Formats: sequence, structure tokens, C-alpha cells
Amino acid sequence: MRSLHTLTALLLVVGATLVSGQAPLPKDIDSKTGNRFPAIKPDAQPDSFGPGAIRQYSPPVAESMTAVNDYLRRKSGLEPRLVELAILVTAREMDCQYVWTAHEPPALKAGLQQEIIDIVKFRRPLTKLGDKETVIVQMGRDVIRTHKVASDTFARAVKLFGHRGVVDIVSLMGDYAATTMLLNVADQHVRPKDTPLLPIP
Repeated sequence: MRSLHTLTALLLVVGATLVSGQAPLPKDIDSKTGNRFPAIKPDAQPDSFGPGAIRQYSPPVAESMTAVNDYLRRKSGLEPRLVELAILVTAREMDCQYVWTAHEPPALKAGLQQEIIDIVKFRRPLTKLGDKETVIVQMGRDVIRTHKVASDTFARAVKLFGHRGVVDIVSLMGDYAATTMLLNVADQHVRPKDTPLLPIP
């Protein structure tokens, strides 16, 4: 009889997980933040999820990273769809579910086609991409995977974006690489209302 109760309880947990689309949180994850860091404020709401809340543990880091992120995303002059592409490439190469799930919908809204998103998401060949998209994805894949970028890829990037543009694009990737490292260390889970969008085994 006891094993029947145990089985029933297990089935209820599995059923609840399937309905919600997410697995129950591990024991070391704070339910208010969705990660290993407790909320700084005891009355924290679910908007405590994500890198902004984690960075609050180090206010100088929060201040400087917020300013850099704001410039790179909104003031550098890079097209919004290409900003989102650079972020998605970084999230994919760093296997960061939180960043990917947070940025795929805005990428679509910014005009990045689902076909391009899927090439990044499923690590497909770049044969169907335009020149700008190809260079951004190739640079991101190369610098994160092998820590090197080929001379011809760099030359194409400079031709398309100029030296300042290349610095801004790579800095944007670096900004999100730092963010994904922080989130991955914290084992950040997506917000309860979100369905994970990145296929990570």
C-alpha cells in the first residue's frame, strides 16, 4: 500500500511538471529568484529573476554593466535585429537557457526571421544567411568555441561594420558572455511564466 501511495505522489509531481512545462526547482534554488542567490530584499517579487538582481550583490558591477549594456544594445547604432542576433549567438554558444528564452521573442519582434534564429538555435550551417548575419554568427561561434577568429572573418566584419562596429559587436557578445557565466554559475532558471526555448540536453 505504501508503494502505491509513493507511486501516486510521484505521478502527481510528474503530471504537475508536464502541465507547467518546467521541472521542479532543485533544492539549492531560491523560489523568489530562480537561482542559487537569495533575494536581497525579503519581499522580492518574481521580477527578482535574472542577472540584474544577481548583480545587486555588487553595486559597482551592477552600475558599470548596466551602463555598458545600455550603450551596446541601444546607443551603438547597430540594428536592433543584429543586436539580438549577437545576444542569441552568445546565449547558444554558452548554453544559457535564461538569456535565450528572454531574447528569442524580442529578436522576432525586432525583425530577425525565425529561420535565422533556428540556424543559431540548432547550430546549422550558415549557407542561407546574409553577409552581416553570417559574420556575426561566425565571429561568435569562433571566439567562444575556439577563442580565435580567422583573418578572413575579421576582414569581412570590418568591411561590413567598420572597426568601431566590430568592437561594439564583440563587446556586446562579451557582455552577454559575462552575463551567461553569472547565470550559469547561479543555475538561473527561466521565469515561471516562460517556457524554455533553447534545446539543451
